[in-house]
Amino acid sequence: MDEKEMMAIIEAVLFVSGDPVSIKDISDLLKIDVEVGRKLMDRMNDVFTSQGRGLQLIQVEDTYQLVTRPEYADYIKQFTGIRKEQSLSKACLETLTIIAYKQPVTKADIEQLRGVKCDHSIAMLLERNLIQEVGRLNAPGRPKLYGTTPAFLKSFGLTSLQDLPPLDKEEIA
Repeated sequence: MDEKEMMAIIEAVLFVSGDPVSIKDISDLLKIDVEVGRKLMDRMNDVFTSQGRGLQLIQVEDTYQLVTRPEYADYIKQFTGIRKEQSLSKACLETLTIIAYKQPVTKADIEQLRGVKCDHSIAMLLERNLIQEVGRLNAPGRPKLYGTTPAFLKSFGLTSLQDLPPLDKEEIA
């Protein structure tokens, strides 16, 4: 099987899936090594970009997904009748930033850093699937620990948490 046919198969699988597909699943399907699969995905991304297609290939951690290009969002919203989503409040963004950089983190730790209650912000971020409960702290009361989700990475165009911009030590103590 040549590269063009493998890319066509991957495109069809990603289209039908709609959800992210792991590089392992893609490699297993094509009976190729995972590293060969990664190189094939890089090549496929280059092809999509160079052809200026309406879809793009995104990577989130070790998964890949076909999504529409952001520059066509207004046309898609107009066609589907979907209203623009409300953006996150400053409080939600501050809370999300703390979780992203300090995860796993408790609500008490977030509130200590922000100096205010964060119940509403956490509820909004959970509702939008940007954060999730990742465990419980082994301390009295067993408080919940929060971390970001793959949807967070996808929403902010990140492949992994290592893509977060570096912060000065004083910004988040």
